[in-house]
Amino acid sequence: MRRNIIAALALLLLGAGLTASAVAQQPVKLGVLNDQTGLYADLTGMGSVHAARMAVEDYGGKVLGRPIEVIFADHQNKPDIGANLARQWIETEGVNVILDVPNSAVGLAVREVTRTHDAVDINTGAATSDLSGKACSPHGVHWSFDTYGLAATIGQALVKQGGDTWFFITADYAFGHALERDTSAFVTAAGGKVVGAVRHPLNTADFSSYLLQAQASKAKIVALSNAGGDTINAIKQAAEFGLGRSGDQRVAALLLQFPDTHALGLEAAQGLTASETFFWDLDDATRAWTKRFLTRNNGKPPSMIHAGTYGATLHYLKAVAAAGTTDATKVVAKMKELPIDDFYTKGTVREDGRVMRPYYLLQVKKPSDQICLRLSQAARYGGGRGCGAPPEQERVPDGEAQLSGLRRRVDGPHADPTSLSR
Repeated sequence: MRRNIIAALALLLLGAGLTASAVAQQPVKLGVLNDQTGLYADLTGMGSVHAARMAVEDYGGKVLGRPIEVIFADHQNKPDIGANLARQWIETEGVNVILDVPNSAVGLAVREVTRTHDAVDINTGAATSDLSGKACSPHGVHWSFDTYGLAATIGQALVKQGGDTWFFITADYAFGHALERDTSAFVTAAGGKVVGAVRHPLNTADFSSYLLQAQASKAKIVALSNAGGDTINAIKQAAEFGLGRSGDQRVAALLLQFPDTHALGLEAAQGLTASETFFWDLDDATRAWTKRFLTRNNGKPPSMIHAGTYGATLHYLKAVAAAGTTDATKVVAKMKELPIDDFYTKGTVREDGRVMRPYYLLQVKKPSDQICLRLSQAARYGGGRGCGAPPEQERVPDGEAQLSGLRRRVDGPHADPTSLSR
């Protein structure tokens, strides 16, 4: 009898040892869930996958003695597909954290999945401020930018510059609605007036009817409350209509990222005003990271989503190590304790999950002002402002934006995080 008990205990101990060993060999899984083929692919897509993998490599490839694995999938800009993929990843594939998730409707759907599972979502790609408002969660962080910050930066600035009447061309889903809502609030608070708005389906090819309505409104600011391919199409067609080229009406892209400007070229983009939280040519650190990123991303320039996905991945791994666990609640709590320190972000995660950071007001240069190298050349040589570039290299017009000098830290709409529902 005693021998049987000893044998049973030995088997239990052996089993426990094998279980612990098995857990130690299981990877910590990071899932990049985004648009791989649609209108946001250049801003997210494989660029975010490359950025996450760069962060894993820079961290050392292991955390808590376990290997780190990055997987990815295309949510096709459909909330049901995004939510189902997130649920499958967590329940059957052991994914610990979901990153990127552009498209606010998809981001909100994924947030509800991670809220009820032991998984973190760090949204680096969607903009709606509801992610740190009514949809905030102890398992969620909103990283790169939000509609409140974009609106606060560009809305107030343009009204002060005389743009006191506004017409919105808005993507008809959660992101576009939130950006129009938040910008309208800042415009009216600054003494401006919204004279009209029109909404278009996601991934619209023909903006002519919407642009004609904007022209007819006589609004001084025609605000594009959309992103990615929709913004590019709208700007190109606005230029064909002559909209925004006179002093009477200006086009403002409320969310315009550098890859968008790069794709448009200066002829179409010149004079556009936009807000960003990342610019590749801000300093030596952003230029060095961009140079590395270009080699991974087939020479395509980084967006603030790509930069954010890198930083979010790195901060998550630091929090896992500090917490000593992948438990979602404990890891997010640790992310809020630790300061963020990378080439893009020097800040903190607020109690409601919002990352606090500066926003920049940008204006796209005119072709006559463009003396910089192409982005790929500028990153290669550490130039980017003309003066630092090798004189023998060809200087050509490109999608270059210049900082206008405004650097604004935006606290966000939720002054009392304790009042938020969890």
